[in-house]
Amino acid sequence: MKKTKLLSLLLSGALVFGLLAGCGGGTQSTPAPTGTPAPGTEAPTGEGFEMNINIASEPQSIDPALNTAVDGAIMLNHMFEGLMRWNDSGVETNGTNGSCTNAVLAPGQAESYEKVTNEDGTVTYTFKLRSDAKWSDGKDVTAQDFVFTWQRLVNPETAADYSYMIDCVKGASEIIYGTPTGELDEEGKEIIEYADPSTLAVKALDEKTFEVTLATDLPYFLEICAFPATFPVREDIVSNAQWTYDPATYISNGPYKMTVRETNSQIVMEPNEHYYGVADLGPTKITFKLMEDANAMLNGFKTGELDFIEQMPVDEIAGLMTSGDLKIVDYIGTYYVCYQTQKAPFDDPRVRKAFTLAIDRTYIVNEITQTGQVEAGGFVPAGVYDAAGATGDDFRTTGGDYYAPTDADYQANCDEARALLAEAGYPNGEGFPVVEYLYNTDDAHKAVAEALQGMWQKELGVTVTLNNQEWATFLQTRKDGDYSIARNGWIADYNDPMSFLDMWLTGGGNNDAKYSNAEYDAKIQAAKTETDPAVRMQLLHDAENIIMGQDYALCPLYFYTQKYMLTDGIEGMYYTPLGFFFFDRCTKG
Repeated sequence: MKKTKLLSLLLSGALVFGLLAGCGGGTQSTPAPTGTPAPGTEAPTGEGFEMNINIASEPQSIDPALNTAVDGAIMLNHMFEGLMRWNDSGVETNGTNGSCTNAVLAPGQAESYEKVTNEDGTVTYTFKLRSDAKWSDGKDVTAQDFVFTWQRLVNPETAADYSYMIDCVKGASEIIYGTPTGELDEEGKEIIEYADPSTLAVKALDEKTFEVTLATDLPYFLEICAFPATFPVREDIVSNAQWTYDPATYISNGPYKMTVRETNSQIVMEPNEHYYGVADLGPTKITFKLMEDANAMLNGFKTGELDFIEQMPVDEIAGLMTSGDLKIVDYIGTYYVCYQTQKAPFDDPRVRKAFTLAIDRTYIVNEITQTGQVEAGGFVPAGVYDAAGATGDDFRTTGGDYYAPTDADYQANCDEARALLAEAGYPNGEGFPVVEYLYNTDDAHKAVAEALQGMWQKELGVTVTLNNQEWATFLQTRKDGDYSIARNGWIADYNDPMSFLDMWLTGGGNNDAKYSNAEYDAKIQAAKTETDPAVRMQLLHDAENIIMGQDYALCPLYFYTQKYMLTDGIEGMYYTPLGFFFFDRCTKG
């Protein structure tokens, strides 16, 4: 998931329910996990308590199917709820000055589910919805709402970048990617036939029973069921294209409902009186202030206007770390640069590799970001499970580095970079066109951009100009491929390397690099249907070897940590290293 923003094995505890409940054969019937307080069991204190939060500027979208950013997902997690949800575990996170607890996977709108492994290798999940699951206008949440939602997600007319999130469902691939017919059109291109979204293997067995059949078993499927793209929406509501802009039409099914939306100013949420756990909610109002100036964010926090911020001026970070005011927790994600691989000069892998090698990552994490990030030697970050799951080495340790990421080897990297650029026809940068680096407006991103600009100029002799855009415009520009080099970041949607790798399939909605390699596509598609965990993981390593070790389509800089500041006295905030903060149980002493 995109964001302006590493995970230790603490996640094995945070996700253990989701992983175990999604594995094994035969039949399983699963209620709420023991030790995980579901909504409706513990009532927080703090009547009249309100929170003001800043996590970003105007969100890209607050339509669950169309949002692709973490900031939008945090908002959606408060206003909507999927079949599964993230609950407070009560266990403190690992981190520096941390003051929140880990989230664990638990039933949400589904009070229970049953899993059956079928003779043909498919897997059927049957979810029983809560009898008291309701929309914010009082209407019942039904199984048909989930059928509509999942069909809408894969429907090409929706144009959801996250349609591939549920390509595990039987029939989804034929809808999303189509089936080659073996025939050619008038231009000599093979004709692809696309199945109708109604053929997706999802059913409403009755008003409160939702069935979904997967093409093959998937260890992280229940995490997908807690992911915003799969949150239910109502057909009669989303038929209005402007439904997300008016509280009167923004009907949701989560703990909170939107009561005010002011573009580029604020989104206000108040408890959804029809939510089954409304009596246990903490804040009586949550206001997401929409800001992009880091100085204003910090000033707002210091004056008490804001209770929570994630961004602050770069030159303030060291002092805030020393004082203990800045908290650091784990995060599964990679901050990286992507190249527009279909446009010269970055259509040449030698040029892409040269630019990648010419970066001093140690300097960036030590002198610029300064919050415990680790230099990235590959795209899939540390903390993502390999075939052994939570008990063995992670994917990054097993896969190793594609280049020496530290400054001890920097000059050797630069020597190789200059040789590659000369081989591509640009000795000492001669004849290389002026190219532009695109980033979204933020002091931290600007500092990284300026460092990259200087490194490329000094080591390669090339000129790179800088262009910043506000968040929503930046996302669209990058998505359209209207750039040469762009800042990027990806946070895991679930703990599996697939979350970082299937986005680069040819034509993928989140494939901002416009990368295309048939061999890579074949490896990813094979991994999606492979049932042997070791073989599946090797296919994913092979795929990363292609996109990184061979094509250098991506330029990882570092593995994220998550920083934030929270007003003293506020308790009950919980967090998942997938990047989601939850404020619904917060109290203030």
